[in-house]
Amino acid sequence: MSTPVSARRIAVYSGTFDPLTLGHEDVVRRAAGLFDELVLAVAMAHHKKTLFSLDERIAMARAALAGVANVRVEPFDGLIMDFCREQGACAVLRGVRNVTDFDYEAQMAAMNRKLLPTVETVFLLPQAELQCISSTLVREISKLGGNVAAMVSVPVAAELQRVHGPARVQC
Repeated sequence: MSTPVSARRIAVYSGTFDPLTLGHEDVVRRAAGLFDELVLAVAMAHHKKTLFSLDERIAMARAALAGVANVRVEPFDGLIMDFCREQGACAVLRGVRNVTDFDYEAQMAAMNRKLLPTVETVFLLPQAELQCISSTLVREISKLGGNVAAMVSVPVAAELQRVHGPARVQC
């Protein structure tokens, strides 16, 4: 028996994902088990200078998450609550790695609730061994010739290698 479209539990997980890390993937895969559909919303990110273009970030995310049937990767621009409304989402998903992340995300959750009270914010922590990984650190390590194979999926590692060249430091 399938769930009627109007009763489907849809969550949105937004970010720049520049690049998508194994921590992001862990949060996505676990959240995919909690919701009927999870939309990975890749931000255009006008306020940031990204290493990868929007199209590249979307392509990497789609490749990395291809095996997760109920995950859809979409671009978005503007307020995340507007995007949640357009998607019919009941929740916005946020990954938190530490107290610093939580402090920031709690403020955003409170503001988002003011904008759209019908959408709940759900916080998930990545697995402990992935909590130290951030897109910023992955970009920096890759740029300096370090090996990021344990921090990103194969398609993402290939794109980082294309941009920065092969890792000079092997672990």
